Amino acid sequence: MSTSATHRTTRSSRMPSFPFDGHDLDRFRELQQLAYACAQRVGDWLAPGVTERQATARLRRELVAEGVQDFFHVPFAWFGDRTAFRHFRTPLQFFASGRRLEEGMSYVLDCAPVVDGYTADIGYAGKIGDNPVWDRMAQDLREYRELIVREVRLRKPLDEVYAAVDALIARHGYDNRHKVYPGRVIGHQVTRTKARGPAGVTVFGFGVRTLQTLGRELISERLHGRSPLWADGRSSRHAPTPGLWAVEPHIGFRDVGLKFEELLVVTEDDAYWLDDDLPHVRRWQQGAA
Repeated sequence: MSTSATHRTTRSSRMPSFPFDGHDLDRFRELQQLAYACAQRVGDWLAPGVTERQATARLRRELVAEGVQDFFHVPFAWFGDRTAFRHFRTPLQFFASGRRLEEGMSYVLDCAPVVDGYTADIGYAGKIGDNPVWDRMAQDLREYRELIVREVRLRKPLDEVYAAVDALIARHGYDNRHKVYPGRVIGHQVTRTKARGPAGVTVFGFGVRTLQTLGRELISERLHGRSPLWADGRSSRHAPTPGLWAVEPHIGFRDVGLKFEELLVVTEDDAYWLDDDLPHVRRWQQGAA
């Protein structure tokens, strides 16, 4: 038996059971659809001259108009080379800036609404005008979605799945850009928030209720040798924990960055994406047709 297999065996006996029922999954799916619909409307509205700050303000208004009262994190927008996190040195650089959209630029919108404790965390990528590099990367991104669910179904340790994504990025000739996120995370667990802090209040870009819930999860999971944050370090050297994971492989090539972010369902013995009716999936299906 390999070292990885031995590790998976020892971890699996301590794994919790899947915490959600069909009704919960429907609510998560509905919210994810809502978040993508709002991001897509903002993407359709974007035009040269619009700033990142204007885009995030518009995205927030769209979400609030749909009944969103709280956020896992505030909406983000990145334009041009900022979609590839070029020259990012501090967490403050992730927040929306005065960068103006130009013809041919790529953009990424990211939002994480919370409704009745249910959370979605999505990434929506697009471009203004023609950008052949973006077109090629957008098609290649499909392989990452297929790879991740395949590896997780095999119950491989999360750090090994991360390494498999890194290897695919290298084969494509791209850069790993999710490593620039705080903690180098490619994903994180999503639960139903039950904290009682004030709704809509954020600290350092994260909702107060989010920070309370995440803090409890970090402590609880660490006690069992696991982490709710999926990265490439020692803390992710365990089999996928049953539950929902927001996963965001983020690739870059020169000044173009691209990603998707959506919910991955991980049960005790299976894994699948929560919803296939999403903009990037429809784009791949139309391209294949």
